[in-house]
Amino acid sequence: MAFIPHTSDDVAAMLTLIGAASIDELFDEIPAELRAGSLALPAPLSEMEVGRLMAERAALDGRPLNFIGAGAYEHHIPAPVWAITTRGEFYSAYTPYQAEASQGTLQLIYEYQSMMCALTGMEVSNASLYDGASALAEACLMAVRTNRSSTSRRILMPRAVNTVYAQVASAIAGNQDITFQSVEYDRASGSTLIESLAAYKGQDFAALVVQQPNFFGSFEEVDALTDWAHRNGMLLIAVVNPTALAVLKPPGEWGAEAGRGADIVCGEGQALGVPLAGGGPYFGFMATRMQYVRQMPGRIVGRTLDSDGRPGFSLTLQAREQHIRRSKSTSNICTNQGLMVTAATIYMSLLGPVGLAAVAQTSMQRTADLVAGATAIKGVRRAFSAAHFHEVVLLLERPAAQVLADMARHGIFGGLDLSERYPELGHALLVCATETKLAVDIDAYVTALRGAMAASRAAA
Repeated sequence: MAFIPHTSDDVAAMLTLIGAASIDELFDEIPAELRAGSLALPAPLSEMEVGRLMAERAALDGRPLNFIGAGAYEHHIPAPVWAITTRGEFYSAYTPYQAEASQGTLQLIYEYQSMMCALTGMEVSNASLYDGASALAEACLMAVRTNRSSTSRRILMPRAVNTVYAQVASAIAGNQDITFQSVEYDRASGSTLIESLAAYKGQDFAALVVQQPNFFGSFEEVDALTDWAHRNGMLLIAVVNPTALAVLKPPGEWGAEAGRGADIVCGEGQALGVPLAGGGPYFGFMATRMQYVRQMPGRIVGRTLDSDGRPGFSLTLQAREQHIRRSKSTSNICTNQGLMVTAATIYMSLLGPVGLAAVAQTSMQRTADLVAGATAIKGVRRAFSAAHFHEVVLLLERPAAQVLADMARHGIFGGLDLSERYPELGHALLVCATETKLAVDIDAYVTALRGAMAASRAAA
């Protein structure tokens, strides 16, 4: 709500009707020692004063150039996206349990699912999950339920998968007796090689996870990995960037053998029209093959005809227990992020396939320009040889934390320090550029990086 409308008279009238002497009396069952003390709030401000204070606080953040990706990406969002998303009929819409009162919301979700199926090459999509990390956890749980040829509760998880996703999957699925076997990446290419999987050939695993592009931004040999998984009785879980799917082969077509493709596809949808903000919001997506649809968590909207032959939409394939009797549900974290899905649907509708491909291609070019400028600096080189999307790992001859701190003082967020996540790489920096970065921004980055490297060298 934009404001609390109750006046003192309103509060007094409600208390009189309830039969309570004060608001505190409504909570008298809470022991005194558990109640919060005085909050020591400052004096109240007028709307104008609050607006000025918030503007001053926002200005303290500045407007730094952001070259950090790592799963959350800064893309241009056309103005109509959130102008439409925040209209009352979308902004305040509740979960569409009653189809007769929610046709607009249900149709929008149906259109979203159709777009996600088109992007992923899969047959059915859900109406989203919390975020990309929890979507992967759900995909792992789903794979164990679905793979009838496997009796194990084990998943192969390459180290080139986003480390946060792997940690969340372990925290959620690991507490449901699923174990994860780490698979090493190739130090030269930055991708997962078939040779790395040789030790697990013939063993009983429910699924293999493949991220495309992977956390390093490198492209995986998805056809070979998909075929290997299927030959060894595993399902293939694809973790994908939806922007990249505008120019890459969809996971539904992965694999050279029998054209089976990935079995479960998931990922983070924030890049599709959701702005970056502290802590979110994000939304996860998931798609699968029709034969597995009853094991897929999350809501699904279907299109049908009413008794008069008119098209309509409703939630389908969802037991009521999915939402109310949690102990009997397929998933306990299947809530859809409706507002984010609304923004994503409008974003994809406005850009269309050509526009989304242009975003992907421009982002790749911007990153190539960034890498060319950065690697011309003494003490900076690429870590891996594999082709990449819009992220690359750079190796520095100085600690990345020092370099990043110096760049931040010049108003540039220079990338993500990988020293804690991948200590074997040494002074490694994950950098990203999207279509929002112009030539002047890349020049500023290269200048700041050159200065930071020189300053670090001088200090040593």
